[in-house]
Amino acid sequence: MKLIHIAEREGKLLSFLRRELGLSSTLVKRLKFRHVYTVNSQTVFTDFPVKIGDVIEICMDEDTPEYPAQEGELSILYEDDALIALDKPAGILMHPSSSRNTDTLANYLLHYYQTTNQACAVHPVSRLDRDTFGVVLLAKNSHVHAKMHAMQKAGQIEKLYHAAVLGAPEAEYGIIDAPIARKSETGMLRCVREDGKSARSEFSVLERRNGFSLLELRPLTGRTHQLRVHCAHMGFPILGDPQYGNDTLGLPYQQLCAVCLRFRHPMTEKFVEIRSKQTVCLDF
Repeated sequence: MKLIHIAEREGKLLSFLRRELGLSSTLVKRLKFRHVYTVNSQTVFTDFPVKIGDVIEICMDEDTPEYPAQEGELSILYEDDALIALDKPAGILMHPSSSRNTDTLANYLLHYYQTTNQACAVHPVSRLDRDTFGVVLLAKNSHVHAKMHAMQKAGQIEKLYHAAVLGAPEAEYGIIDAPIARKSETGMLRCVREDGKSARSEFSVLERRNGFSLLELRPLTGRTHQLRVHCAHMGFPILGDPQYGNDTLGLPYQQLCAVCLRFRHPMTEKFVEIRSKQTVCLDF
């Protein structure tokens, strides 16, 4: 991917990189030593004097990650030069860890980039637990990733989930406002606790049947395991959730699907809505 800008003023290249092109200071420094800045097709440094009408280009190609590329099935819901959205199945990790560096979504995506001649890295914008399924969004370079991260912190990326739960909320709609903390200093499990970080989730009931319910959930904050913890805390745990829920039905994975993402594209500012092809239902 290339960023291109035609100068409408004079100034040092650095000022254009930071102001007009919106690169972070960290990214500017990192790219500086890769010789990717050109003005009128000439490789330059950040102190280069830019004149009105000069064409500034930045090659945003990324280094290849250290983990291996691996052929695997990908369901691509959306793709352009900056972003790619995948329909993640249940039972697969998002990216490698210290104990496992193969058979993850990132391994498969890296192979896809290589076979399609895209010099991209894997930068998750949204993440899902291993057994949660649905839409995941990834940036193709660190510049886009930084923009999406800022949008996420500002609440400008809307995420919708569907969940099948045991029982049901009394109300048809509501907001769960309950702080979340780690159960232990070293573990991954979370719990609702007064000294936890602020966490808010919106819910609405889509269907009630035979002691189960189908909910639409919208996280208003982004805490680890937030929806799973909040549902369990409120007395309607997500079915098939082995840590926080109820798996008495013998379900192979938790019934939680990221059904939709909505946001303004960080480069074009056009509205984007991405929907999963997967679903959650109450047909058990």
